[in-house]
Amino acid sequence: MKALRPLAVAFGFLSLLPVGNRPVDEAELGRALGWFPAVGFVFGLTLASVARGVHERFPASLLAVGLVALLALLSGGLHLDGLADVFDGLGGGRGERERMLVIMRDSHIGAHGAAALVLLLLTKATAVYELLRAHAIWGLLCAPVVARWAAVPLVIFFPYARPHGLGRAMAVHGRARDLVLATVVAAACVAWVGVRVFVPTASALAIAVGLAFLMRRRLGGLTGDVYGAAIELAEVAFFVAVSVCPA
Repeated sequence: MKALRPLAVAFGFLSLLPVGNRPVDEAELGRALGWFPAVGFVFGLTLASVARGVHERFPASLLAVGLVALLALLSGGLHLDGLADVFDGLGGGRGERERMLVIMRDSHIGAHGAAALVLLLLTKATAVYELLRAHAIWGLLCAPVVARWAAVPLVIFFPYARPHGLGRAMAVHGRARDLVLATVVAAACVAWVGVRVFVPTASALAIAVGLAFLMRRRLGGLTGDVYGAAIELAEVAFFVAVSVCPA
């Protein structure tokens, strides 16, 4: 069971799924990084199963909205909260590092964060709708996997902007071997798709890394909110890429 502990920690950190309530130390958070794509695989498998099970009972537009809502529910809205905080910081921080960090820590959502949430969810629902119309269910399964994999290099290779926090614990204890494991797990989850997965994966990784460079320039490093925002943006980039080229 000890070997499965990092997997359980990954699920406990990234989802609302019941995996026990044993206390987690900082080193365990770092070791959980390699299993982030496995959490995404469970999310994706859930989405694909629901889509296949009820697609004949609901219009594609309503099903798309429901699937986006289900994905947010599975993650507890954790990454959406990070997205809102990041865009509030970017919009209201006036380029001042400390001001941005204060805004991003504020639990209230401002106008910039709300606008970012609405636009992201609309884009995600529209892309999923097009994906359903094209019968590209594989995109539902793969997007959560790739998005969570794309966050791992951000944790490992970019500095952390705050002196404390769960995100810092992952950044301090994460190692290159965790990225190797995450890559192996992600590849095992999506390899069956074949070459179709390459362009959406490149799109997802590009937008996640692009956000990381932007936030490093503005903050001098990343935060847990940035990791969450990167996952959301990578996910929507994957969905859009599949909806544009589903075959």
